Amino acid sequence: MATKIGILGYGNLGRGAEAAVKQNDDMELVGVFTRRDPSQLTIATPGVPVRSADDLLSGDPLDIDVLVICGGSATDLPEMTPKYAARYNVIDSFDTHARIPEHFQNVDQAATQAGKVAIISAGWDPGLFSLNRLMGNCFIPQGKDYTFWGKGVSQGHSDAVRRIDGVIDARQYTIPVESALESVRNGENPDLSTRQKHTRQVFVVAEEGADRDAITQAIVTMPNYFDEYDSTVEFISQEEMDRDHSGLPHGGFVLRSGELASGTKALIEYSLKLESNPDFTSSVLLAYARAVARLNAEGQSGCKTVFDIAPAYLSAHDGAYLRSHFL
Repeated sequence: MATKIGILGYGNLGRGAEAAVKQNDDMELVGVFTRRDPSQLTIATPGVPVRSADDLLSGDPLDIDVLVICGGSATDLPEMTPKYAARYNVIDSFDTHARIPEHFQNVDQAATQAGKVAIISAGWDPGLFSLNRLMGNCFIPQGKDYTFWGKGVSQGHSDAVRRIDGVIDARQYTIPVESALESVRNGENPDLSTRQKHTRQVFVVAEEGADRDAITQAIVTMPNYFDEYDSTVEFISQEEMDRDHSGLPHGGFVLRSGELASGTKALIEYSLKLESNPDFTSSVLLAYARAVARLNAEGQSGCKTVFDIAPAYLSAHDGAYLRSHFL
């Protein structure tokens, strides 16, 4: 029987999740839920109802095996995930690393009390990169961890630039410093500052007559976003922005470099190159949604992370198939 999937939120991630359902034959999309007016929202899947998010909390719980919550990490998910975990099995892609312990506790309390299963922070970082950082530490106990992001669009940084006076549109790319990456790959185990690991490239569409020097200065000195990086700012037209920077590519590298007990060196590297960050993140969410449903069917409850999920729970194939094809 197909796992019944509900999607809450229909932005880039929600649309990606809807498309990902079509690639998983053991899943069925049963509803898209929105905080907007449902009558004004048209989705890509014929015959699937679009309903108000309020319907999820009114009356008896709806017939949904897993609710995929596609909100933002800054303000949406800290409130939404615990609230809906009190009624449904849920999954999110919460990515504010520093607040994951707090978010976990809140979701775990709600899901445990309701007898439901929740998985938080399922994506590629946190998520797949987290798994590779953990395995690297297990297999190379004496060593150093390195994470490089990009080249890719940082949506949060792009939004921060768009809030500057005189800016109409902006796109910010995070770019690994190639010499730093190569130093790690060469087993040199360098101590790298924030500035030494990444640069930031910003494309800006400015209002006519705007003070471009002031905009540039506001960007490169912005605390917590750009002040610790070497950043370049380029002003372009809206036409160029729409033509050349409409996508949301991303990716990166996780490396663990160190020395084994014998004195020999070892390096583990994992990398991703994505044409669409939200499309890939939503595909990861769907795989972990399969695990949510299976764990709940086994009678488990509470909040989990990617660290707690056996890989076999992510696959639509049974154990015999996995052993014969992938082991």
